[in-house]
Amino acid sequence: MKRFMILAGLLALVSLVPGTAMADSIKGRLGVTGKVGFIIPADNEAEYGFRDNNTDAGLVLGGGLLYGIDDHFAAELDVSNYYFDSETGDFDVTNVSFGGQYRITNMHDRRLVPYVGAGLDVISTDYDANFGGNRHVDTTLGVHVSGGVDYFIEKQVALSAEAKLVLAPDADITEDGYHSGSFDPTNFSTAFGVRFFFN
Repeated sequence: MKRFMILAGLLALVSLVPGTAMADSIKGRLGVTGKVGFIIPADNEAEYGFRDNNTDAGLVLGGGLLYGIDDHFAAELDVSNYYFDSETGDFDVTNVSFGGQYRITNMHDRRLVPYVGAGLDVISTDYDANFGGNRHVDTTLGVHVSGGVDYFIEKQVALSAEAKLVLAPDADITEDGYHSGSFDPTNFSTAFGVRFFFN
């Protein structure tokens, strides 16, 4: 946790360094993103029980592609991994997101580009139960809304900060084909990263 707070502080410090970079239009440009952050997952149904399975905050690692359709709209593909603990075991979630962004490019500070986004999510989950056994979690579909900001430190490089809410229906947890619980993929996450635009 301490390392991530230091990383966030360094990113914030770098973003305050004055420079001449401006947020040129990303129309027709392809960018790649790498990010790290934190997730607050929903609580889940405890296995073979009728109470909540409390979850802890976890780690987000991910990356993706961003393509500028015009001066304001961009298409985005994002792949994120979430890791978090619960009372009954550990969850490892892979979320593949397809969506778009609306980017606000007419800010007073031309280096600063806020955006909002939305899209579809495909959520695949691995569950390592404390009590062993062969557990399976169904893959499910969800949706997301997001908001963030890019801060261009050079024409091709931007620091990024984003908050994202994923909403999805419960997925069944089964053991040897029998229902043993439910997993709620709904979560809220924040992430910090870097975008690099190729052209």
